[in-house]
Amino acid sequence: MLIRLLRSHLGPYKRPIGLLVLLQLVQTIATLYLPTLNADIIDNGVVKGDTGYIVSLGGVMLGVTVVQVCCAIGAVFFGARTAMAVGRDIRASVFDRVQTFSAREVGQFGAPSLITRTTNDVQQVQMLVLMTFTLMVSAPIMCVGGIVLALGQDVPLSSLLLVVVPVLGIAVSLIIRKMRPLFRSMQTRVDTVNRVLREQITGIRVIRAFVKDDYEQRRFGAANDELTAVSLATGRLMALMFPVVMAIVNLSSVAVLWFGAHRINSGGMQIGALTAFLSYLMQILMSVMMATFMFMMVPRAEVSAERIEEVLGTESSVVLPANPITVLRQHGELELFDVEFAYPGAEVAVLRGIDMVAHPGQITAVIGSTGSGKSTLLGLIPRLYDATGGRVLVDGEDVAELDAKLLSETVGLVPQKPYLFSGTVATNLRYGKPDATDEELWHALEVAQAKDFVTKLEGGLEAPVAQGGTNLSGGQRQRLAIARVLVRRPEIYLFDDSFSALDYATDAALRRALAAETSDATVVIVAQRVSTIREADRIIVLDEGQVVGTGTHGELMESNETYREIVLSQLTEQEAAA
Repeated sequence: MLIRLLRSHLGPYKRPIGLLVLLQLVQTIATLYLPTLNADIIDNGVVKGDTGYIVSLGGVMLGVTVVQVCCAIGAVFFGARTAMAVGRDIRASVFDRVQTFSAREVGQFGAPSLITRTTNDVQQVQMLVLMTFTLMVSAPIMCVGGIVLALGQDVPLSSLLLVVVPVLGIAVSLIIRKMRPLFRSMQTRVDTVNRVLREQITGIRVIRAFVKDDYEQRRFGAANDELTAVSLATGRLMALMFPVVMAIVNLSSVAVLWFGAHRINSGGMQIGALTAFLSYLMQILMSVMMATFMFMMVPRAEVSAERIEEVLGTESSVVLPANPITVLRQHGELELFDVEFAYPGAEVAVLRGIDMVAHPGQITAVIGSTGSGKSTLLGLIPRLYDATGGRVLVDGEDVAELDAKLLSETVGLVPQKPYLFSGTVATNLRYGKPDATDEELWHALEVAQAKDFVTKLEGGLEAPVAQGGTNLSGGQRQRLAIARVLVRRPEIYLFDDSFSALDYATDAALRRALAAETSDATVVIVAQRVSTIREADRIIVLDEGQVVGTGTHGELMESNETYREIVLSQLTEQEAAA
């Protein structure tokens, strides 16, 4: 998964990667060349007392060092720049794919997990790419080059490498093998902490209202402790790795000095050669250490890459048409024929056999008990979900065949839970129509019965709105959400219980204003309040996902027991008949 993810995102950066590899190659060659020059100075300059030779060769070493430093700076620059660009591209890919998801896929992954995958998981892959470009590219070159040059200094002493390198590799592999499942568990625990924290921040008012502070602290503490336990287990293995590596490195140095001293004593080796060999041994082992550091990151990055690929590999259940319809002949006609909707794996469909027609200039209301499928029914029209059976038609065309932009312009939805974005009142109202004038915004606010409270806000249209509209009341959020749809002026208005937070007087005033504003449009209202929908031209009664009655308020009161029960649970017999 990791290799596939990187292969697909590193393609556009072949030139900087090629330049990076070249710079790393030159830098490593310069690094490997320095011990040979140092040995030459000792054997032919220091031992013989030739100061001129020392100075001239010292100048060469200085020049090689300058080349090494310049190449190292260039390699780090291109490596960091490319790694950051790859991280940006992966984040963009994940974000773009999530934007195509229907509500079904978002629910499948969960918002906390999608946030973690877009941020933390991408960061793990990005850090691996950075470390690869800055360390891993030079490590194999240094290791192979060091072995070759060490053999050039003394072949018998080089036999130590046959023992040291495999021992180091085996020790590192055993530790890394134990780390991989821990890293997978760690990312899952990060998801859990994200989810719990997000719930607690969002539901802070409920927590305070029920005095559940201690319970939520224990709940977060449990999730935090689980993450801490896994992190400690991983940290112990990481802490074990470096002592193991350093122990092998130091023991190798002692062995080189021990056997090298015997070689010098027997005349088979010079002092400068021993110094150079020791330097090459350190470079070989340091390259292995760099690779070790990389391999420590690989398991976690691999797990993160798998989680990212899960998102990128998930296709939306709402598929865009290959040849979308971009022009509609009619205006505002809405029809549903034998519509069915079932969630994957569900034994019973949420909606079954739904037939419904809504005409322009009419108000169609949908009412039913909680869980009867009212919100799901509205979600099928703008394709938040796709019907698993039957057809949903807008102006005589199946919504699955319409261009997404055209469908968005034709259908305006005010969701059950109105959501406002951080910014200002104006930026939220212009969300569906960026070029809307201030006059259009004020008109929409006036119709939505929001003009009075927006005028009182400091800044008016430029008054700040917090994320989710948390600095506004529920009724204010609902009215701004309604105004946002009115600014766009679609041909079909869908109100999903969008008046529930309003008092009766505001509700009645808003419905009167809406009736005048949407007189030529198709209006579908889902509501729990009978007073909100009793004047509708047609009322559709849902019960357990099926239509059990259609008609006006008076007709249904006489002929439909389900509707009658709902009405009498809210109104008296006299009020219902009025």
